[in-house]
Amino acid sequence: MVEGLRAVSTPPARIGVIAVGPGYFAVMQAKPKRGRAFSATDGISGPPVAIVNDTFEARFWPGLDPLGQRVRLLDGPSQPWLTVVGLVQDILQNNRNPLQHDPLIYLPDSEQPLRSPYLVARTQVPPETLADAFRHEIQRVDEDLPVSDVRTLENHLSRNRLSAAVFGSILSVFAAVALLLASIGLYAVIAHAVSQRTQEIGVRKAIGGSTTDIFRLVLMQGMQPLLFGLLFGLPLAALAGRILRGVLVGVSPSDPIVLLGVILVLLAAGALGCAVPARRAIRVDPAVTLRQD
Repeated sequence: MVEGLRAVSTPPARIGVIAVGPGYFAVMQAKPKRGRAFSATDGISGPPVAIVNDTFEARFWPGLDPLGQRVRLLDGPSQPWLTVVGLVQDILQNNRNPLQHDPLIYLPDSEQPLRSPYLVARTQVPPETLADAFRHEIQRVDEDLPVSDVRTLENHLSRNRLSAAVFGSILSVFAAVALLLASIGLYAVIAHAVSQRTQEIGVRKAIGGSTTDIFRLVLMQGMQPLLFGLLFGLPLAALAGRILRGVLVGVSPSDPIVLLGVILVLLAAGALGCAVPARRAIRVDPAVTLRQD
């Protein structure tokens, strides 16, 4: 519960809570943007404190200073208010949807101890070589303490993103096949249209039409459906991008570079599908077509 939330017209949100140690943000190289990180005394003798991320600040305190604001985990008079002492950048820590930043509240681990904690360490050598050393050092502290699932952060993130990567690859293949089929279909339609207009093209060349004019005529007539499709498809693509904004991290739904790349690829595919029939049209012999007429 956020103090004063009723005064802010913000819809309910799913809020994550993570208990971390004093050195967590230093290890993750996420130095607080404002305020401070946890100290060794937080959660023991001092007042209850918390740290929030950028998404939490943007959702509940837009335009306000988060430092000094108060939150509590559950609604009720017996629940203590936590004073925000720091603001950190968004870190991907969402197992439910690893491609989405949730509003997060960080608590001192001494205040919310975990039954199965995770230990995060930064190394100066390849971390894959230190798994046995980590186990040995932890068991020196407590030989009965089990250590499992030792892996690098990169490997952990790759596992969480595996499904998104697989679906992205599958969709990329489908998109490439659709583009290929559309190019073949456009080529077939334009080639058929050229074969039906052979006599017309012959007449145009007989009365002085240049090969450049004939090529441009066939090419532009073939590109018209593609241009109309881009005219109506780009706004729909922008709308779909806004709908999918929640599953995009680090990618803007209206990235101009991506949109420009899509336009260029579609124009190149359409031009390639029209170029071959257009070249065939400029090779039409007007004498042969007029003799047939």
